[in-house]
Amino acid sequence: MVLQAYQREFIDFAIANGVLTFGEFTLKSGRKSPYFFNAGKFNSGSALHKLGQYYAAAIRAHAELHYDVVFGPAYKGIPLAASTVIALAAQEGGRDVAYSFNRKEKKDHGEGGSIVGAQLAGRVLIVDDVITAGTAIRESMQLIAEEGAQLAGVVVAIDRQERGRESEQSAIQEIQGEYGVPVVVVVRLDDIVEYLAENGSSDAAAAERLDAMKKYRQEYGAQY
Repeated sequence: MVLQAYQREFIDFAIANGVLTFGEFTLKSGRKSPYFFNAGKFNSGSALHKLGQYYAAAIRAHAELHYDVVFGPAYKGIPLAASTVIALAAQEGGRDVAYSFNRKEKKDHGEGGSIVGAQLAGRVLIVDDVITAGTAIRESMQLIAEEGAQLAGVVVAIDRQERGRESEQSAIQEIQGEYGVPVVVVVRLDDIVEYLAENGSSDAAAAERLDAMKKYRQEYGAQY
């Protein structure tokens, strides 16, 4: 698949902000990864402004997404949902979309409940950073169902394309199969590998980095 301009720009942006780094990292699974993606480092106003634009671009690239509300799971999903709806409204021919998020604990005073912002109604699009085990996404789906709404899909920044410890499928593949909805990503691991290849491997460090990424994909990657 050919990289889109917004995907190349997003990878540049993630590297520049220290969100996407290369080296050797021990993951929670115990695997040694040659790269690490930490969306928490998108931590300034300008970074969130641009990040929302990349999420909006990924949403716009998938005409099959029909949604009424954007939902950000607490906590990382909250600024992501907010920045995404701002970008959707600001783009050419933009659309003003409502958004909401959940509290970790229900409030028993004031307006009460666990949902803040727009009512979860109609078709709800979940926006988050990554899907690792899928726990936050499943919790969000339960909230959506409890409110009588319908899940429209999920949008995340990166698909690691990595199979689980007890499954040949990735977490994203499991969510798609379990709920029958699209999971849209800004970039995939394959896109990062393609980006590294496009940007050359003339020096030894760059060539070694690209080789490590390819080997990791081959060893742990889910089949797409």
